[in-house]
Amino acid sequence: MVNPGLTINLFEFQEKAVIKLIDLTTQADTKETILMKAPTGSGKTIILIDYIDKYLSNVEKNTAFIWLCPGKGNLEEQSREKMHKLSPGRKTQNLFDALLGGFFEGSTTFINWELVTKKGNTAIRDSERKNLFERIADAHRAGIEFMVIIDEEHSNNTSKARKIIDAFAAKHIIRVSATAVKNNRYDFFEIDELDVIDAGLITKALYVNEGITENLNIDDDYDTLLELADSKRKEIAARYKSIDKTIRPLVLIQFPNGKPETIEAVEAKLESMGYTYDNGMVSKWMSEEKKDLPDDLTDNDGVPVFLLMKQAISTGWDCPRAKILVKLREDMNESFEIQTIGRIRRMPEARHYEDDLLDFCYVYTFDEKYKAGLLSSMDKAYETRRLFLKDKCKTFTLEKQTRDLDFDGLGEREVLQKIYAFLVKKYKLTNDKKENLTRLEAAGYIFGDEILGSALHGKFIKTDSVSEATTYYMTKKHVDTHKHGIELLHSMDEIKRTIDISNSKVKVILERLFRKGGNNKQKLINLSTADFYAFVVNNEHRLKEEFRAVTAEMSVQQELKLEPKTVTFKIPEQDFFKYDPGVKNEVEYLANAYREYTSGYATSIIRSTSEMLFEKYCEAKDDIEWIYKNGDTGQQYFSIVYIDGLQHQWLFYADYIVKKKDGSIWVIETKGGEAHGQDKNIDIQIENKFNAFKKYAQAKNLNWGFVRDKDDELYINNTVFAEDMADDSWKPLSEEF
Repeated sequence: MVNPGLTINLFEFQEKAVIKLIDLTTQADTKETILMKAPTGSGKTIILIDYIDKYLSNVEKNTAFIWLCPGKGNLEEQSREKMHKLSPGRKTQNLFDALLGGFFEGSTTFINWELVTKKGNTAIRDSERKNLFERIADAHRAGIEFMVIIDEEHSNNTSKARKIIDAFAAKHIIRVSATAVKNNRYDFFEIDELDVIDAGLITKALYVNEGITENLNIDDDYDTLLELADSKRKEIAARYKSIDKTIRPLVLIQFPNGKPETIEAVEAKLESMGYTYDNGMVSKWMSEEKKDLPDDLTDNDGVPVFLLMKQAISTGWDCPRAKILVKLREDMNESFEIQTIGRIRRMPEARHYEDDLLDFCYVYTFDEKYKAGLLSSMDKAYETRRLFLKDKCKTFTLEKQTRDLDFDGLGEREVLQKIYAFLVKKYKLTNDKKENLTRLEAAGYIFGDEILGSALHGKFIKTDSVSEATTYYMTKKHVDTHKHGIELLHSMDEIKRTIDISNSKVKVILERLFRKGGNNKQKLINLSTADFYAFVVNNEHRLKEEFRAVTAEMSVQQELKLEPKTVTFKIPEQDFFKYDPGVKNEVEYLANAYREYTSGYATSIIRSTSEMLFEKYCEAKDDIEWIYKNGDTGQQYFSIVYIDGLQHQWLFYADYIVKKKDGSIWVIETKGGEAHGQDKNIDIQIENKFNAFKKYAQAKNLNWGFVRDKDDELYINNTVFAEDMADDSWKPLSEEF
């Protein structure tokens, strides 16, 4: 039977994309992986179906296509059904069909990633996994050529996923995503979002926070956003009705994590507005719970007008009547994932109405950080490869340090005293609390009883442009201690991470420094309860930096003596290393402790300048027996304990262990150096680490040093710490090592 081809006509930009895919998969010099960036709504599924049809008809019929889809949203079944509808002459199957009957020419097998990669998923047992590889091997023996399509892949960068992709040994891997990033490892092309807009498939633009004005006073985040969204929904619904369209606009309410108390608060608000599960106006789609999801949810005249959702349907789910997205925050530092906007950009009838109200889509959120969703690290500029240790390094041992759990560091009172002394010195504070407030305000601290925020606003044509926007309106909330206690807790939690003490202790310290009440010598200013709430939330970032600076002060041992625990370190017999497949003039680094370690593991996209230069330096020396690159964190790696200015313990992982041919052992830590007169070091704990390192090396009779780069030359210091590399303590590496 001759396949009749697709049952619909493609837009010009879609036809061009198909031709581009055909060209790339038939040219001899094309790279193995082809990356297609296809904006949401561009019809990527239709493009891929037409491409498969044309490839099998005109290029190589003895090919089996593997179409890998993300596990959420049943995308593989949607895609398969679309292929049945658009190209009914083509053979399709799912994973279980393939396990039973194998892979055969002219077939397209739709596979849900989670069936083969997710831990604990019993849909495919271990015995069937083995059978999957056997079926692939059978197809190879039968002369079948595989082509792999990876659709909307964001989260499957696992060894299992890589193993499955590798097993197919595909002629080409076609990766498709709305958030693809150009990568020199791949052949890349992009469908212009403006072409998709011109075709009428997606909205002409999106409007963020329409109705929010400068210095808007907000009583409650959720109330404000839901009321704005519902007002816009009603306006759109009325306009559809006025032009005799039976389209019911849908509002998506997205929760980052779906905390029960957050969901309950939103459900209560919607109920007060007249929308409930019982009257069919509200549905819920969380990964762990689906409630009142009618069959007509995605139909243009579907009944629900609000859908509560998590990230579960941020990709691959198609509901063209969705016009409004409300993105709620569950903590104050969340980022808005730009690709979520794709859920509301489709046009319900795949055409524009020449009416901005209907031809736009709308986002309401108080998120302040926007980021484009990127592909997983599988798509970054490096790969991860496993290497094996050389035999001569397997007997090497060294004593490493771990934390002494009996050493608690400074108590709450001492931490308070340290922070108090630091702030007094930095801002020249006195016992005059009004004068102190003036000095802190002059230094940039924000005071008052209002929590300040900012809300992005404006019209955006290209989805990606939202992440680059700079047009924000200020928002204000008068502190309500009943409503805004959660925001205070979030800020406390952020601050505590810098000093490693509990939330409750952070709260006590801040209250003793800044809140009215109590009679202690460390009181700097007297803030009312509402002012204190606003002060902590508004100045969270600044307070974190102040506390971090206190921890970076040089540690002075107190009464309690720190005696780190020690255990024996052995170099791991196998380890994973980042590898740059785009390295030029790759050469093997024979001095490295691992077999097959090359210059591809030490390029600028993987290593810092000082690391890269140090590895090259060691490779060029003829007195090096071997050099080992230590890991950054983990029990299997070499560690030294250091204490910060608040006497808290931290683990420090020196970068390199080097054995010379004379038997001497060197332990080296590399740090950012200087360039164009500017300090490149970003580690504020550098002095505490230096002193701990020096003490350890002296106790173990080891050679050691901090190594930094300056004008492509390396310098070492193993005497007295000095931040300025002009200091005499920094010597040319060749003089000491």
